[in-house]
Amino acid sequence: MSPRDRQGRKSRRKIPGRRPLVIVTGLSGAGKGSVLKAFEDLGYYCVDNLPVELIPTFADLYVKAGSEVQRAVLVVDIRGGRALTRFPRLYQQLRREVPTLLVFVEAGEDALLRRFSETRRPHPLGLNLPLREEVRRERRLMQPIRALADVWMDTSRFTPHDLRRFVSERFGKTEGGHPLLISLVSFGYRFGIPADADLVFDVRFLPNPNFVPRLKRLSGRDRRVGEYVFSFPQTREFLRRLQALLRYLIPHYLREGKSYLTLALGCTGGQHRSVALAERLAAALEETGLPVRVLHRDLPQSGLAG
Repeated sequence: MSPRDRQGRKSRRKIPGRRPLVIVTGLSGAGKGSVLKAFEDLGYYCVDNLPVELIPTFADLYVKAGSEVQRAVLVVDIRGGRALTRFPRLYQQLRREVPTLLVFVEAGEDALLRRFSETRRPHPLGLNLPLREEVRRERRLMQPIRALADVWMDTSRFTPHDLRRFVSERFGKTEGGHPLLISLVSFGYRFGIPADADLVFDVRFLPNPNFVPRLKRLSGRDRRVGEYVFSFPQTREFLRRLQALLRYLIPHYLREGKSYLTLALGCTGGQHRSVALAERLAAALEETGLPVRVLHRDLPQSGLAG
């Protein structure tokens, strides 16, 4: 079945008011850790292996946090031991008081056995039984919790890419509709290209303020340098085309489950042109509602003005 086919009917339930607290549970080896990482990349506050007794306390703190913590997810699973048998009653009480969403991650027996064999990790039940028996026993123990789930994820045929895309599509929508975080990095080719850049643009074709005596000691963050750089038609045309490229690319990145994009702009020393362009591009992207952060990698913290 496709990822969409595995969503239960209740998974389309809309919970009014505050964004629900997401609780992830399920079978060992089904991919809960990867699911949690995908949530983390979407900006969720994540807690792994929280003791069952602390869930009401965490939920209360989540509600009281207000805007400080807008999205949160916690993982509860068989590692909780005997206390996990109390989870169904606790969860039924909790959901009457706090908006919650229970996600159950599972996979077929053959897939689970293959994954444990590949990782060579023992089953967390730790019963010293044959692995197949421990997998089956855990499935039986988790059945009462599975019955309460709002969303079911069968990861038997999921690649890591499929899993990230599923989580992004189901949970990644922010108020602005863009779960993609864009990082703009200015840099100097003299010091090397940023290793983590997804897209790199060379802006050394633009006129260099370094050769203008009154601008040489300023940085691209200074208004006078920005005015100089953008006084040239090629600069304005480059920015226009770059914005158009991003408008085309971003929906495709989102569709593929990408949660962050690092775009690097480089000039010779990373002081003037790349800095001015990064500042102007960030302002333009923020106007569209996209979350943007800017890093001027090679701009000294002191020395250059502006």
